[in-house]
Parts: sequence; structure tokens; C-alpha cells
Amino acid sequence: MGDRILLGVALMLGFVATAPMIDVASKLAAATLPVGQITAARFLVQGFAMLPVALVAGHGVSMPLGLVGWVAARALMLVLSTYAFVSAIDVMPLADALAIVFVMPFVLLLLGRFFFGDAVGPRRIVACAVGFCGCLLVIQPSLAAFGLVALWPLGTAASFALYMLITRGLSVRMHPIPMQFQTSVLAFAICLPVLLVAEGTGHPTLDPLMPEGWAWAWLAGVGLASALSHMMMTVALRFAPSATLAPLNYLEIVVSVILGFAVFGDWPNALTWAGIAVIVGSGLYVIHRERVTASAERLPAPASPVRGSSAAG
Repeated sequence: MGDRILLGVALMLGFVATAPMIDVASKLAAATLPVGQITAARFLVQGFAMLPVALVAGHGVSMPLGLVGWVAARALMLVLSTYAFVSAIDVMPLADALAIVFVMPFVLLLLGRFFFGDAVGPRRIVACAVGFCGCLLVIQPSLAAFGLVALWPLGTAASFALYMLITRGLSVRMHPIPMQFQTSVLAFAICLPVLLVAEGTGHPTLDPLMPEGWAWAWLAGVGLASALSHMMMTVALRFAPSATLAPLNYLEIVVSVILGFAVFGDWPNALTWAGIAVIVGSGLYVIHRERVTASAERLPAPASPVRGSSAAG
């Protein structure tokens, strides 16, 4: 059991190290290509990368007809999440945008309360409120520097939270490998008509352009990094519990800061660092409370005291 958990942790660390590569490749591609085209390319390349994995693993590429609508909804949320985030990092530093996106666990917690009836105590609600305050610390200077584009990561957080809720419902009815492949296929199917309609319109984020030079490598990198990172995360969750892996996810901000500085020369200012600290601290506290709650639910209920036992003795 210990070895399985260690393997899960190693795979999650691989996800944390690889996922920011998606953002780096997207930002590099956005220098010459529209955001919509980068979004579509991600799912096209990701689909081709996932196809042999699905076939070799023996899961096939089909899915039950009754799940098509849910997988399509999952794909739409991922398209919106990707489009919003690439739009943000086109002009914002990676770490700033990602820090705002990390309010997603708070959004997910609250949505889980309303859609699934999950128990959410007052301490976690307070932690969510504090986390949103940390988000404001990051957004405030970003709004001043970049304008309303600083709000795009909030769109990513909201749509990705819905994506996770749909994934939660599908996970008991569909294996993750064909789910990943079919999501990529349907996401590209959503993007393609939009690009075809926008072709020749001159729309700055949707009218596709012919990639040149390194742009081909950046587009391929977006899709390959997406396929690799999300597969590592999916497999990691099969070896280790989410409560063990969730805190590691915050290391993604550290990797994004390093890559943002190394590749683009971006470094968060003091207010952004403060916001990151508040968001991470609140998120770790929420994870801690979920662990405490889960442990309490697994404990056997204490035996009821027997009234009058002393008299009976």
C-alpha cells in the first residue's frame, strides 16, 4: 500500500511539473496565433496522443450513447476554461493568472454543496471567503496593469469547477482513459465550427492563421503537455487518495513562477505574493478540514449509554 501511495505522489508531482508547460507553450503560441486556434489545437493534438493509449489499454474509444451529452458538457466546460486561461496569459504573467484560477477549489466546494448536498461547515465557508479575499489581492494590481482581461482566470475557475463536477458524476460510469479521449474529440468538434465561421473575419482571437516556424512546436507542445499531465493526474488518483494528493497541486504555482521568470522574465509583485499566500493557505485549510470530516465519518458511532445500569448492577 505504501508503494502505491508513493507512486501516486510521484505521478502527481509529475503532473505539477508538466501542467505549467501547457501554459508556457500557450503563451508562446499566443504571440503569433489567435487564442481560439490554440484552444482547438490543444484538443486536436491531445486526441491524437490519447488514441493509442486508449487502444493499447484495451478500453476502446466508444462510449455509451446515454453519456454523450454529459461528455459533451464536460468538453464544453474544458473549452471555455482553456480559452479563458489562454486569453489571460496572453497578456498576464503565468503565476498571476494561475493564482486567480486557484480559487477553483472554493468554487467547487460551494457548488458541491448545492448540487450534491455535500456537507460544508462554517469553518470551510470562512476559509473560502478568505481565499476569495486573497484572489482580490491578485486581481487588484492585475486590473490596474492589464484591464478587464485580469478577470478571465475567474472564468477559468468557474468553468473548470463545473468540469470537475461533471467528471465526478461520470467517473463511476466511464473509465478515465476513454473519457479523456472522447472529451478531446468532442472539444475539438466544438471548436472547429467556430473557427470555420470566424475564418476571414479578422476577429483577433478566433480568425485562424497559418502557423509559422516555432509556432508549430508550441501548438504541439500545448496538446502533448495536456495529454501527459492529465493522464499522470488521472493515474495518480488511482494509486493514492485525493486527500493525499490535493496539497501537492499548489506546487504548480511554484513551478509557474519559476517558468514564468525563466522564459518570460515575469516575477510577481509583493501584493500578488500576499494574495498567493492567502489563497494557498486557505486552500490547504479547506483540504485539512475535509480530511478531518472524512476521518470523523469513518469512525464508528459511540455506543449509547445504558440508563439505569448502576441500579441494575
